[in-house]
Amino acid sequence: MQFERPLVPLLVAAALTIVSVVLALRLTIQTGFDSLLPSSRPSVQELHRVATRTAGVSTLFIVLEGGPDTPTEALRKAGDALVPAIAAVGPPWVGSVEDGVQEARAFLSPRAGLYADTKDLEGLRDDIEARYAYEVSKATGTLLDESEEPPALDAASIKKRFKLGTDAASTTGSSAKTSGEAPEDPLDRFPDGYYQSKDGKTLVVAVRSKVIGSDFERGSEALRRIREAVARVNPASFHPEIRYGFGGDLQTGISEFAAINADLTEVGLFGAVLLAGVVFLYYLRVRTLFAMLITIGIGVAWTFGVTELLIGHLNMATGFLFTIVAGNGINFSIIYMARYLEARRDKVPLAEALDLARRDTWRPTLTAAAAAGAAYGSLVATEFRGFRDFGVIGGIGMLLCWIATYLALPSILTLMERLLPLDREAKGFWGRIQRATQGGIAFGRPFAALAERAPRLLTVVGVAVALAGTLAAVSYVKSDPMEYDLRNLRTDASRRAEEIRLSQLAEQITGYVGTDGMAILVDRPEQVEPLREALYAKRDAAPPGEKPFEKVHALQDFVPAAQAEKIPILEEIKQKVLKARRRGVIPDADWTTIAELLPPDDLKPFGIEDLPAGLARAFTETDGTRGRIVYISPTEGASVDDAHYIFRWANAYRRTVLPDGSVILGSGRAVIYADMWTAVIDDVPPAVLLSLLGTILAVLVAFRRGRPSVYVLAALLVGIGWMALALVVMKVKLNFLNFIALPLTFGIGVDYAVNIVQRYTQEGTGGAIAAVRETGGAVVLCSLTTALGYMALVRSDNFAVRSMGVAAVIGEVTCLFAAVIVLPAALVWMDRKR
Repeated sequence: MQFERPLVPLLVAAALTIVSVVLALRLTIQTGFDSLLPSSRPSVQELHRVATRTAGVSTLFIVLEGGPDTPTEALRKAGDALVPAIAAVGPPWVGSVEDGVQEARAFLSPRAGLYADTKDLEGLRDDIEARYAYEVSKATGTLLDESEEPPALDAASIKKRFKLGTDAASTTGSSAKTSGEAPEDPLDRFPDGYYQSKDGKTLVVAVRSKVIGSDFERGSEALRRIREAVARVNPASFHPEIRYGFGGDLQTGISEFAAINADLTEVGLFGAVLLAGVVFLYYLRVRTLFAMLITIGIGVAWTFGVTELLIGHLNMATGFLFTIVAGNGINFSIIYMARYLEARRDKVPLAEALDLARRDTWRPTLTAAAAAGAAYGSLVATEFRGFRDFGVIGGIGMLLCWIATYLALPSILTLMERLLPLDREAKGFWGRIQRATQGGIAFGRPFAALAERAPRLLTVVGVAVALAGTLAAVSYVKSDPMEYDLRNLRTDASRRAEEIRLSQLAEQITGYVGTDGMAILVDRPEQVEPLREALYAKRDAAPPGEKPFEKVHALQDFVPAAQAEKIPILEEIKQKVLKARRRGVIPDADWTTIAELLPPDDLKPFGIEDLPAGLARAFTETDGTRGRIVYISPTEGASVDDAHYIFRWANAYRRTVLPDGSVILGSGRAVIYADMWTAVIDDVPPAVLLSLLGTILAVLVAFRRGRPSVYVLAALLVGIGWMALALVVMKVKLNFLNFIALPLTFGIGVDYAVNIVQRYTQEGTGGAIAAVRETGGAVVLCSLTTALGYMALVRSDNFAVRSMGVAAVIGEVTCLFAAVIVLPAALVWMDRKR
């Protein structure tokens, strides 16, 4: 049918491809690491629950930086001008905007005394009275010589007695109950209430948006509107040295999403160019290249159309499967094309050549597809969703690419022959090249010559190296080869260095809660204190140097204890301070600061519901509920990029049982990372075993047991041994992505030995050299296309993706060399002995 009516299968393929492309274009990319774990994981469920309650706000920083001659006032005027301009953008793009803590400062400063201990307040009251009496006696000349001078009545002493500078008075929301230190004074940290650096050269405007950074479309629109508002204000108009930039999680989320999209596009195009280049260099015929690219394009389109129906999205692991599926799936076309061109070179008519290519190649290519599918399928049995989705897409992709080859490629070749016969020879130099390479470049001839020259030596050395690799791998695994530096698993941030600098600078200046801390959501505000006590008990029980976290932060930290008891004392202090001021006891230079700290006449106890919105925002849920969000911050000096610390941090708060028996779950980046590691370590051994068993089964079914199956599997094991040795020598660290290369190498790496042995069995005894000479070129090309599909990943900006490309390329190369060097050498050696 394909020879007589080639348009029929092509029209069927075209219709399916159009539908698949439409579906594939609907695929979205999930960039979070939680997308790599199953949704049933408690940590993922808790993360989504917390996100639903707290992700209504994301942060965007507009960082204004001045030059050496920029006045502080110029930056403040620019910031003050930006606040109403950005606020005018309105919701949902802008929820709030501020360039300082003026609101929080206005609320906290006159209530600062409520955060002091009652005894300290009583002592301050008595000291003020004593100082007043001392100054009066000194002024009237009644001061006795032996009278001891009371503490000075100045701003520094009052701030000290009010415990200003403790975390409880800080607008960052830290807890005074957790530290005996005296952090810097918040009044000094925020000069005149502005988010401004101490040198006055940097000012931050903080925007809260109802749009989150993971929503690329709406997040981009929010950024566009805010950028336009900033441009209209033109901060440089306040001083020519002022420049500005953007940071914060909204900017970071959009930038990372755009970077991943650009990375996928760049890697995909690079992989396509590599595949097209190597295929063209092998055949040196544009028509052959065109036919094979159309065929693999159909297979890839079908694959990702089905992906949209079955999964609906891509993630960090599966987003780069385009080049992998293409590089691996084109192998079926290569083997078919090699046999077809060989027949045509022998003057076999078109119809017979197509039928001969089909008969001679369908079994080994289907075996290879089944083995590759088994390798991918082994990942489906894992809990780690990054593996499972990868296995589903890859396994389906191999089957669909095989179907596309035998459905579309014969029809494409038939139409090409009718339009431009293959035996029509080109003239001149190019014609001579095409005739010389009619069946493709003879990649297999060097390997055939090598195997024929020293078969026993190559066999013995090959097996010995494989055994050495196996022993080295065992030792390497015992030494724990996992990658614990999380910086080596992330995207290369060098292109976003300025954005990262601005984000870190803004976080340092503003002291925003939650930038590094993990959020915990309790069921009731009453659970906050028992949770805090339980968490601190875990922290304090940790061995020295292994403290899992630093502090617990809650909105309740802003509500001082024993307010009703302290208010009468503060009123007395106020009256005595005012009397001392009238008497001239307080210096003019200190009065402005002291006056800001005096309580109002209507001072009364307050709770979390009375705190200003700006102060409570980080602890306020999307529906306005306050007091249920708790942050747990990392240990000071510990690296949040060290997986060892991440495990310790996560285990400290992932599950806490309160005295009443209720259970509080924690999640966030730390727990997600820890669960990812656990899932990978648990899933890889069974995945590798399933891949190996599936590959063995596919080979046994294809060759109906017997010696050919032994030859194929022996060559595969030699290649795996070589791969293990290469990974050990190169000291490749294993992570959640390059682990995938291990089970895949079984199913994909066996492809090359299958094709060599298939041709060997057709040739009969003594046919090993002919098999390599005639089929080896196509086998090498198959390996090259697969390896280049992986090699394209090395251009990725993500270090984990790069490592997967490196590990997979190593597996491809070692299995190829085992198939075209050790396998034919062993076959020649055995044939000669027989």
